[in-house]
Order: sequence, then C-alpha cells, then structure tokens
Amino acid sequence: MDQNYDPNNCETTAQKFWEQKKSFIVTEQADKEKYYCLSMFPYPSGKLHMGHVRNYTIGDVVSRYQRMMGKNVLQPMGWDAFGLPAENAAIKNNVAPAKWTYENIDYMRDQLKSLGLGYDWSRELATCHPEYYRWEQWFFTRLMEKGIAYKKTAPVNWCPNDQTVLANEQVEDGKCWRCETVVERRELSQWFLRITDYADQLIDDLDSVEWPEKVKTMQRNWIGRSEGMEVDFDVPGSDPLRIYTTRPDTLYGATFMAIAAEHPLSLAASKDNAELAEFIQVCKTTNTAEAEMEKMEKLGFDLGINAINPVNGEEIPIYVANFVLTGYGTGAIMSVPAHDQRDWEFAKKYGIEIRQVVAPEDGSDIDLDKEAFITKEGVSCNSGPIDGMDHKAAFNMVADELEAQGKGIRKINFRLRDWGVSRQRYWGAPIPVINCDSCGSVAVPEQDLPVVLPEDVEFDGVGSPIKKMDSFKKTTCPKCGKPAERETDTFDTFMESSWYYGRYASRDQKDAMLDSRVDYWAPVDQYIGGIEHAILHLLYARFYHKLLRDEGLVNSDEPFKNLLTQGMVLKDGSKMSKSKGNTVDPQGLIQRYGADTVRLFIMFTSPPEQSLEWSDSGVEGAYRYLKRLWKAIFEHVDAGHKLVPLDTKTHNSDQKAMRFKLHLTLKKVNDDFGRRLTFNTAIAANMELMNHLSKFSDMTDQSVAIRQEVLESIVLMLAPIIPHMSHQLWQELGHDSIIIDHQWPKVDESALVQDTIEMVVQVNGKVRGKIEVSTDADKASCESAALENEKVQRFIDGKEVRKVIVVPKKLINIVV
Repeated sequence: MDQNYDPNNCETTAQKFWEQKKSFIVTEQADKEKYYCLSMFPYPSGKLHMGHVRNYTIGDVVSRYQRMMGKNVLQPMGWDAFGLPAENAAIKNNVAPAKWTYENIDYMRDQLKSLGLGYDWSRELATCHPEYYRWEQWFFTRLMEKGIAYKKTAPVNWCPNDQTVLANEQVEDGKCWRCETVVERRELSQWFLRITDYADQLIDDLDSVEWPEKVKTMQRNWIGRSEGMEVDFDVPGSDPLRIYTTRPDTLYGATFMAIAAEHPLSLAASKDNAELAEFIQVCKTTNTAEAEMEKMEKLGFDLGINAINPVNGEEIPIYVANFVLTGYGTGAIMSVPAHDQRDWEFAKKYGIEIRQVVAPEDGSDIDLDKEAFITKEGVSCNSGPIDGMDHKAAFNMVADELEAQGKGIRKINFRLRDWGVSRQRYWGAPIPVINCDSCGSVAVPEQDLPVVLPEDVEFDGVGSPIKKMDSFKKTTCPKCGKPAERETDTFDTFMESSWYYGRYASRDQKDAMLDSRVDYWAPVDQYIGGIEHAILHLLYARFYHKLLRDEGLVNSDEPFKNLLTQGMVLKDGSKMSKSKGNTVDPQGLIQRYGADTVRLFIMFTSPPEQSLEWSDSGVEGAYRYLKRLWKAIFEHVDAGHKLVPLDTKTHNSDQKAMRFKLHLTLKKVNDDFGRRLTFNTAIAANMELMNHLSKFSDMTDQSVAIRQEVLESIVLMLAPIIPHMSHQLWQELGHDSIIIDHQWPKVDESALVQDTIEMVVQVNGKVRGKIEVSTDADKASCESAALENEKVQRFIDGKEVRKVIVVPKKLINIVV
C-alpha cells in the first residue's frame, strides 16, 4: 500500500474495475427487493455545474447505501435533450441544434463517469432520439382516439419579425429577447391534453406519496380546487355574460364587469369603434404569463354597454380589460372592488363605485379609501336579505335563489388549465398529426411512426426550419389519400420528461412503449431534484403516469414514492451563475483533489434539502480528512500485526469503550442514511469516531482487532460517499470481496451494554467534576461517590451540604 493518497490513481483504478465488471448493470430479480433511485436527468447544456454534482452525488450515495442493504438497485441516467437552449446555441455558434446537443452529451457523460456515479449506462437514453419519441408520438395518437388530446385556439406570445412563438421568459419588457420587436398576443390553434379531467385524482393521490409537505401544498394550490357558482349576467341585445365566482355572497358588491379583448362582445363592438379596436390591439401585446399580468398596469375600455346584476337588478358597466384572457374560464369576470385589490385599483383608476358587502367578524372598522378588504370569511352587509349572515349561510342562500331562478348553478372549478403541448419551435418531437382540408386533423398511423425530425438543417432562429421544408411538410392524408400537410408544431419538452423513468425499465424494448418490466421497477422509490420542478414537471409526470395506467401500461397510480428536493449551491451568498461570475468548475476540482473529495465536501457541508454555501477551505478540509483516513489505514496495515478474532469476554474498560463508541456511531449513521437522509451528520459522526480512535493507543492483540473493526466500519460507512477510496482501502484491509457488494455493517447491541456510566457532578448548579459508577448503582452509591470525588471536595469543603439531587444515569447536583 502506498503511503500517500493519490486520488487520480485510486479513482482511475476503481472506475476501470466497475466498467470491466459491469458492476452497475442490473436486471429484474423476483426474489430480491428492488430499489429504484432516480435523479432528474440533465439538459445537455455543455458542462456540468455544481448543482448537477450535488444532485447526482446525493442520488449515488442513496443508491450505493441501498445496494449495501441487500436490495436490487436501479440507478439509470439519460438526457432531457430537446428544448430552446439548443436553438439559442445554434444561432450563437452557427451550428445545427442536433450536432451541438450530441457533442454536449458525449462531454457530459464523461464528466458524470469521472464522479464515480454508479449508473446502469446500458439504459442510457436521449429524448431527441427517434427510438424514444416514437413511443411518445404513438401514445399521443391513442390519446387523440380517447378525446384526451384535442385542438383549440389559445393566446400565445408572437414575434412578428422572427415569425415565431415566444415562451413567457423570452419576452423582456414587452419585446422579443432576440430582436427587440414588440411582441403581440395572438390566438393560435394548438394541441391540449385534458389534465383537468384528472384534477381530483391529482389532489387526492398526494396523500399516498412521501413528499415534502411544501411540495404537496404547492401542487394543491396550483391545481386550485374551489367550490363556487357559474352565474349569468343578462346583457340587453346580446347573449348573457357567464362568470364563475367562489363568492356568490359578494354579488351585491359587483359594480362592473371585465371581459377579454378577444371576447365576442368586445370584437363586435370594435367594428364600429376605432378607439376600441386600437385598445384591443394594445391588449394583444400583453405577455400571457400570469406573473407578468399581476405586475402590469391594469387598463380598461368602457364598452358603453351594461349588464344586469341577477341578485338586485342593477345595471353595471362592462369594460374590456387587459388582465382578462380568453383562454381562461369564460373570458369574463364580475368585479367586486371593495374586496379584491386588483378590482379596487381598477375602480379607483376609472371612478367606479366601491361598495362594501363584507364586514369583519369582530365588528372592526375598515378603510376602503386605502385598500380593498380581503377575507375568506366575514359577515355580509349592504346585501339585502343576506345581511348579517356568515359566509357559508350567505353563500348557500344566494346559490339556492340563483339556481331556483335558472340564473346560476353550483360548480366545482379548478385553477388548473388543460396542458397546452404545442410548441411552435423546431428542436422538439414532431406532433404526429396530418392536417387535411377534407378530413381535418388525422393521427399518423402506427406503421408510419416515428415522424422523424430532420436534424441536418440550417437554423437562423427566424421561424422553424421544418415549416419551410416541403420534404417534411408535404404528404397525403391517411384517410382519403388527398394531398395534406404534416403538423409542424413540436411537443412541449415536458412531454419527454413525463415518462422517461418508465422507459429506463424497458430501454431495449423495440415493439412497445413499455413492457412488464416497468411494473417490477415502478414506482420510483426515491426521486431527487430541485424544488424549482415542484409544480410543472412533477405535476405533468403524475398526470402522464395516470394516463399510462389508464392505457394499461403501468399498474401503479403514482410515479414517485419518495421525493427529495435538494437545495441550491450558493457562493458569496447567492446562487452560482455565469452572469454573476461566481461559478466553480467541477472538473477542475476533480483534477486537483479527486472526485471523492468533491463528493465528501458536497455531502458534509449541508443537509441535502438545504442550500449549500460554497467554501474553498471546506474542500481543503475534506481533502485533509481523506488523507488522514488513508494514513491511519496505511499505518495499521504497514505495522503487519497478526489479526486475531475478537474475544469480547476478555476486553478491558478501554477496549469496551472503543467498541461502544464504534457501535453507537454505527447506530446513528444507520438512522442518518436510512431514515433521515442527513448525510452531513453521518460524516461528522465518522470524523468524531476517527478522533476517538486516534486516542486509542493500546497495541495488544485484542486492541489491534478492535482497531481493524473500527477502520473497516468507517470504510464501509463512508463507501457510498467516497466509493473510489473505499474500494481500494477495503482491499488494503485484507479483503478479497468487493465493497460495493458487501453488506452494510450491523450494530452489535451487546457492545452498547455498559458496565459503568459517567455522571456529571454539579455544585449549586455548576459542573465541578465527573464520576464513573456502575450502571446499576443505587442513589446512595451515586451520592457517596460524588461527595468523595477529589475535584468536587474542593467546592464543598467546610460547607454544609443541604441537599443532594440525583438524576439517574445523568447527573448529581450538590446543594451547599
């Protein structure tokens, strides 16, 4: 064994061994408990960042630990390869998105391997490969048959210069991020999936998964189940305006209506009103992102038309408003400015009446000149027959009356909207639809799948190249045989990431999307990723899993049993980013210190779910600890001691104390790894154990045997975290077996049984000494030993002992 720790040699040797032995390739074993550990797969952006390193190290530590617990562990890896960044890079670097993506995958794969991550690379997939998205296309055609996939018009952000749809984040101050053209809001025909049909299941099934409560709450709020009413407001000479409200008890306070710019009433009025037509055009430049609409100035245009309030017959004005979208709800809302801040601001701006109809339950005063009074409950006022009623009673009375008159109906509604899966981008999976003038939208027949995305294209960012390619677009209708055109929109990339976990289980299956193997592995036992994916990705994956279940492709209700959301990696108090210039290159650290040092630092510095503050000195500290561990084992092995079996019956008090410390540590680490996932405290406990061992200087045969037991246990406990070093040290300690296949060490409960215990002695509440007594010592024996202690006697000599308080097995307080 070399005296000095050489991480490069150590890690190269271990990684070659794992690759040659195919150590992490697994198959289904019916007689063995499975464990599926999955970290969210990366976008191949070019290089790993420290957030990646943290995410994938956590997953690898969990996987290696579960393997040592005797489970059949699957830990795969792949690439979330479609998406907008590749298009941006293509423009910047004058390279096709496909070429840029594949080169990045090759580089990042090598980076992942250099970290020693125990992946089953035989299952590697990339979502941009036709053999992957072929099955996504097939499944979409099945959803079309069921009516779950459907087409409708919806508002999008449109750049008229680049002739393309922009994501909300690509709209900066109302302009295109790339060419700074003013963005328009357009209505385009797009494909949707009926996720709203599954809204109740998506809420209810959250109770069946072990996820952070914060994430569950975020999903429940996003789905937003509410009980309310659909209410019709008559409009003389036009169809009624239908609105949805969760507070029919506030109808008496509705003083205006707001409708979307594209509402039929708006468009009809604009034909003879140039000023209104211009306002509608301005509304079309509004960003459709909900967050942006919250912040923007609220603008309106009085149509000069009134609606009739169904509860009191009052005529109230109708405004076209820029904060109402056609695609959300009915495209019309009733506005109660006294009890909604947005409506309050709008009413103040346009001089509309603000009428209080809800009062605080405690009778306190409110000031509607300052702001709206918002409450979930309250007591009705200025509301005729419901005055003085609480929210529930008032709700029911108004609802009953409106239903009796045929002007309203109780309805459960959801904030969640159907999932728009069309993207007017190039670098994505083509939607498998053919548009025929005679037959409409026709699904591509199964035998003609996949619809392959052309990869050898010139990409300039102005529109999608496939929209200009007749060789891609022109085809014939599968139904009537007439000339037709392919759909040139591509799928939202969340589609690919919504089922990849299942495809890993059936990676080599060429004749089906999934096969029976998925039911051996799914659901994922531990899923790991950032909190930023708490809503969209995780919600869509849960929905997609239920679609797969209803198609008979999986037999479980949820895709992920347990979820761990790791914190961000910070440097100088803020998130690492290129723009801030505070990034750290993982590859440079690996070359300098080795992957095990990086892994140890990542796992030691912070619990997984909390943010990690980067520290160069912390990395140095992790490296020093590894060198210290290496040196301790070198000295132990180099001494050439003959090892004898442990004989616990012959152990003296120091030997018993050393084994007590070892097995107490192991018991704690078991809990840290298996239940709490607090790897930082497990590492700290091992460091403390090493300190304890350094003071254990006895070199008798039994002490050498105990030293061997302690060093072996440390190597085993740290094996999931520092796998390369553990691989070599295990062999240096005299083992022919491979540590990744070794059983996790077991606690010797007999070592935790103590003959004596240490008790603290206080005098008037201040610690003055410590005594060692038999574990079964009675109160009198403890008192006597405390009073006779030499250090304690200095503080009680010549003083009257008034009382002695004994807290069994903990402390003794002498009151003088």
